Amino acid sequence: MSQLSYARYGKDNVRLYKVDKNEQTGVHTVVEQTVQVLLEGDIETSYTQADNSVVVATDTQKQTVYILAKQHPISPPEKFAAVLGTHFITQYPHIHAAHVKIVQHRWTRMTVDGKPHPHSFLRDGAEVRVVESVTRENEGISLRSKIEKLLVLKSTGSAFHGFHRDEYTRLAETWDRILSTEIEAGWKWKLFKSLAEVEQVDFDAAWQAARDITLKVFAEDNSASVQATMYKMCDRILAAVPLVEAVDYSLPNKHYFEVDLSWHKGLKNTGKDATVFAPQTDPNGLIQCTVTRKSSKAKL
Repeated sequence: MSQLSYARYGKDNVRLYKVDKNEQTGVHTVVEQTVQVLLEGDIETSYTQADNSVVVATDTQKQTVYILAKQHPISPPEKFAAVLGTHFITQYPHIHAAHVKIVQHRWTRMTVDGKPHPHSFLRDGAEVRVVESVTRENEGISLRSKIEKLLVLKSTGSAFHGFHRDEYTRLAETWDRILSTEIEAGWKWKLFKSLAEVEQVDFDAAWQAARDITLKVFAEDNSASVQATMYKMCDRILAAVPLVEAVDYSLPNKHYFEVDLSWHKGLKNTGKDATVFAPQTDPNGLIQCTVTRKSSKAKL
């Protein structure tokens, strides 16, 4: 005999755009998101007995996203995710958990003739702001905020030496190298007991602090390793945002290798003379860590 041990379903890739129009100033503010909703609850019979009466159709979920977007602010995405999750577990008695993921795409206001343009925007990078939310009946709202696809590089200020060596090691030690990575940073909030608690938090300020700390540490740290630098980022975010229980980073190395040009008339392009490099795609190093408060047992 078999049994259903996992069941979750919903609507993915709901594209959402909202514009706030200030009629007095003529200034528009835009937000674009991609939303995913997955529901859990007493839905086993839809799988095991072909009973669709327990299914809240995925199209209904999509329409709900649009209706609630009309009725509520969708930025910051943490609050909108909590609004969506709370709706589904209160609207439907047999739904006991709602998983919501929001990817907020980057639109930056244009500057024209030295002035911010009231209604024109540009996408100045692939970076996205991400929220992962779980709202559970009688438990609360779990939120994790993220920065993804933030590509950074510095041309000096990074070293890597003193690492373990054995008969399998070929990598040379270096005291000066290019450091580049595509930042994926996440921070897990304390458990919120209600939507009202979520409404009290300044998520935009926390996101800005986490992003600023990430960039400042990356730029200014005389990096002994990616591991050492990312730990400093985590530690400073925990200090800056008291409601955050844990911070994690996943940083792939974006390698730039020297090109030996000595074969061409003795041209020097290695070591301190290196100015021309070949960007690499793969394989690459991947370094990850999670840092929690000493009193916290939060896990990501």
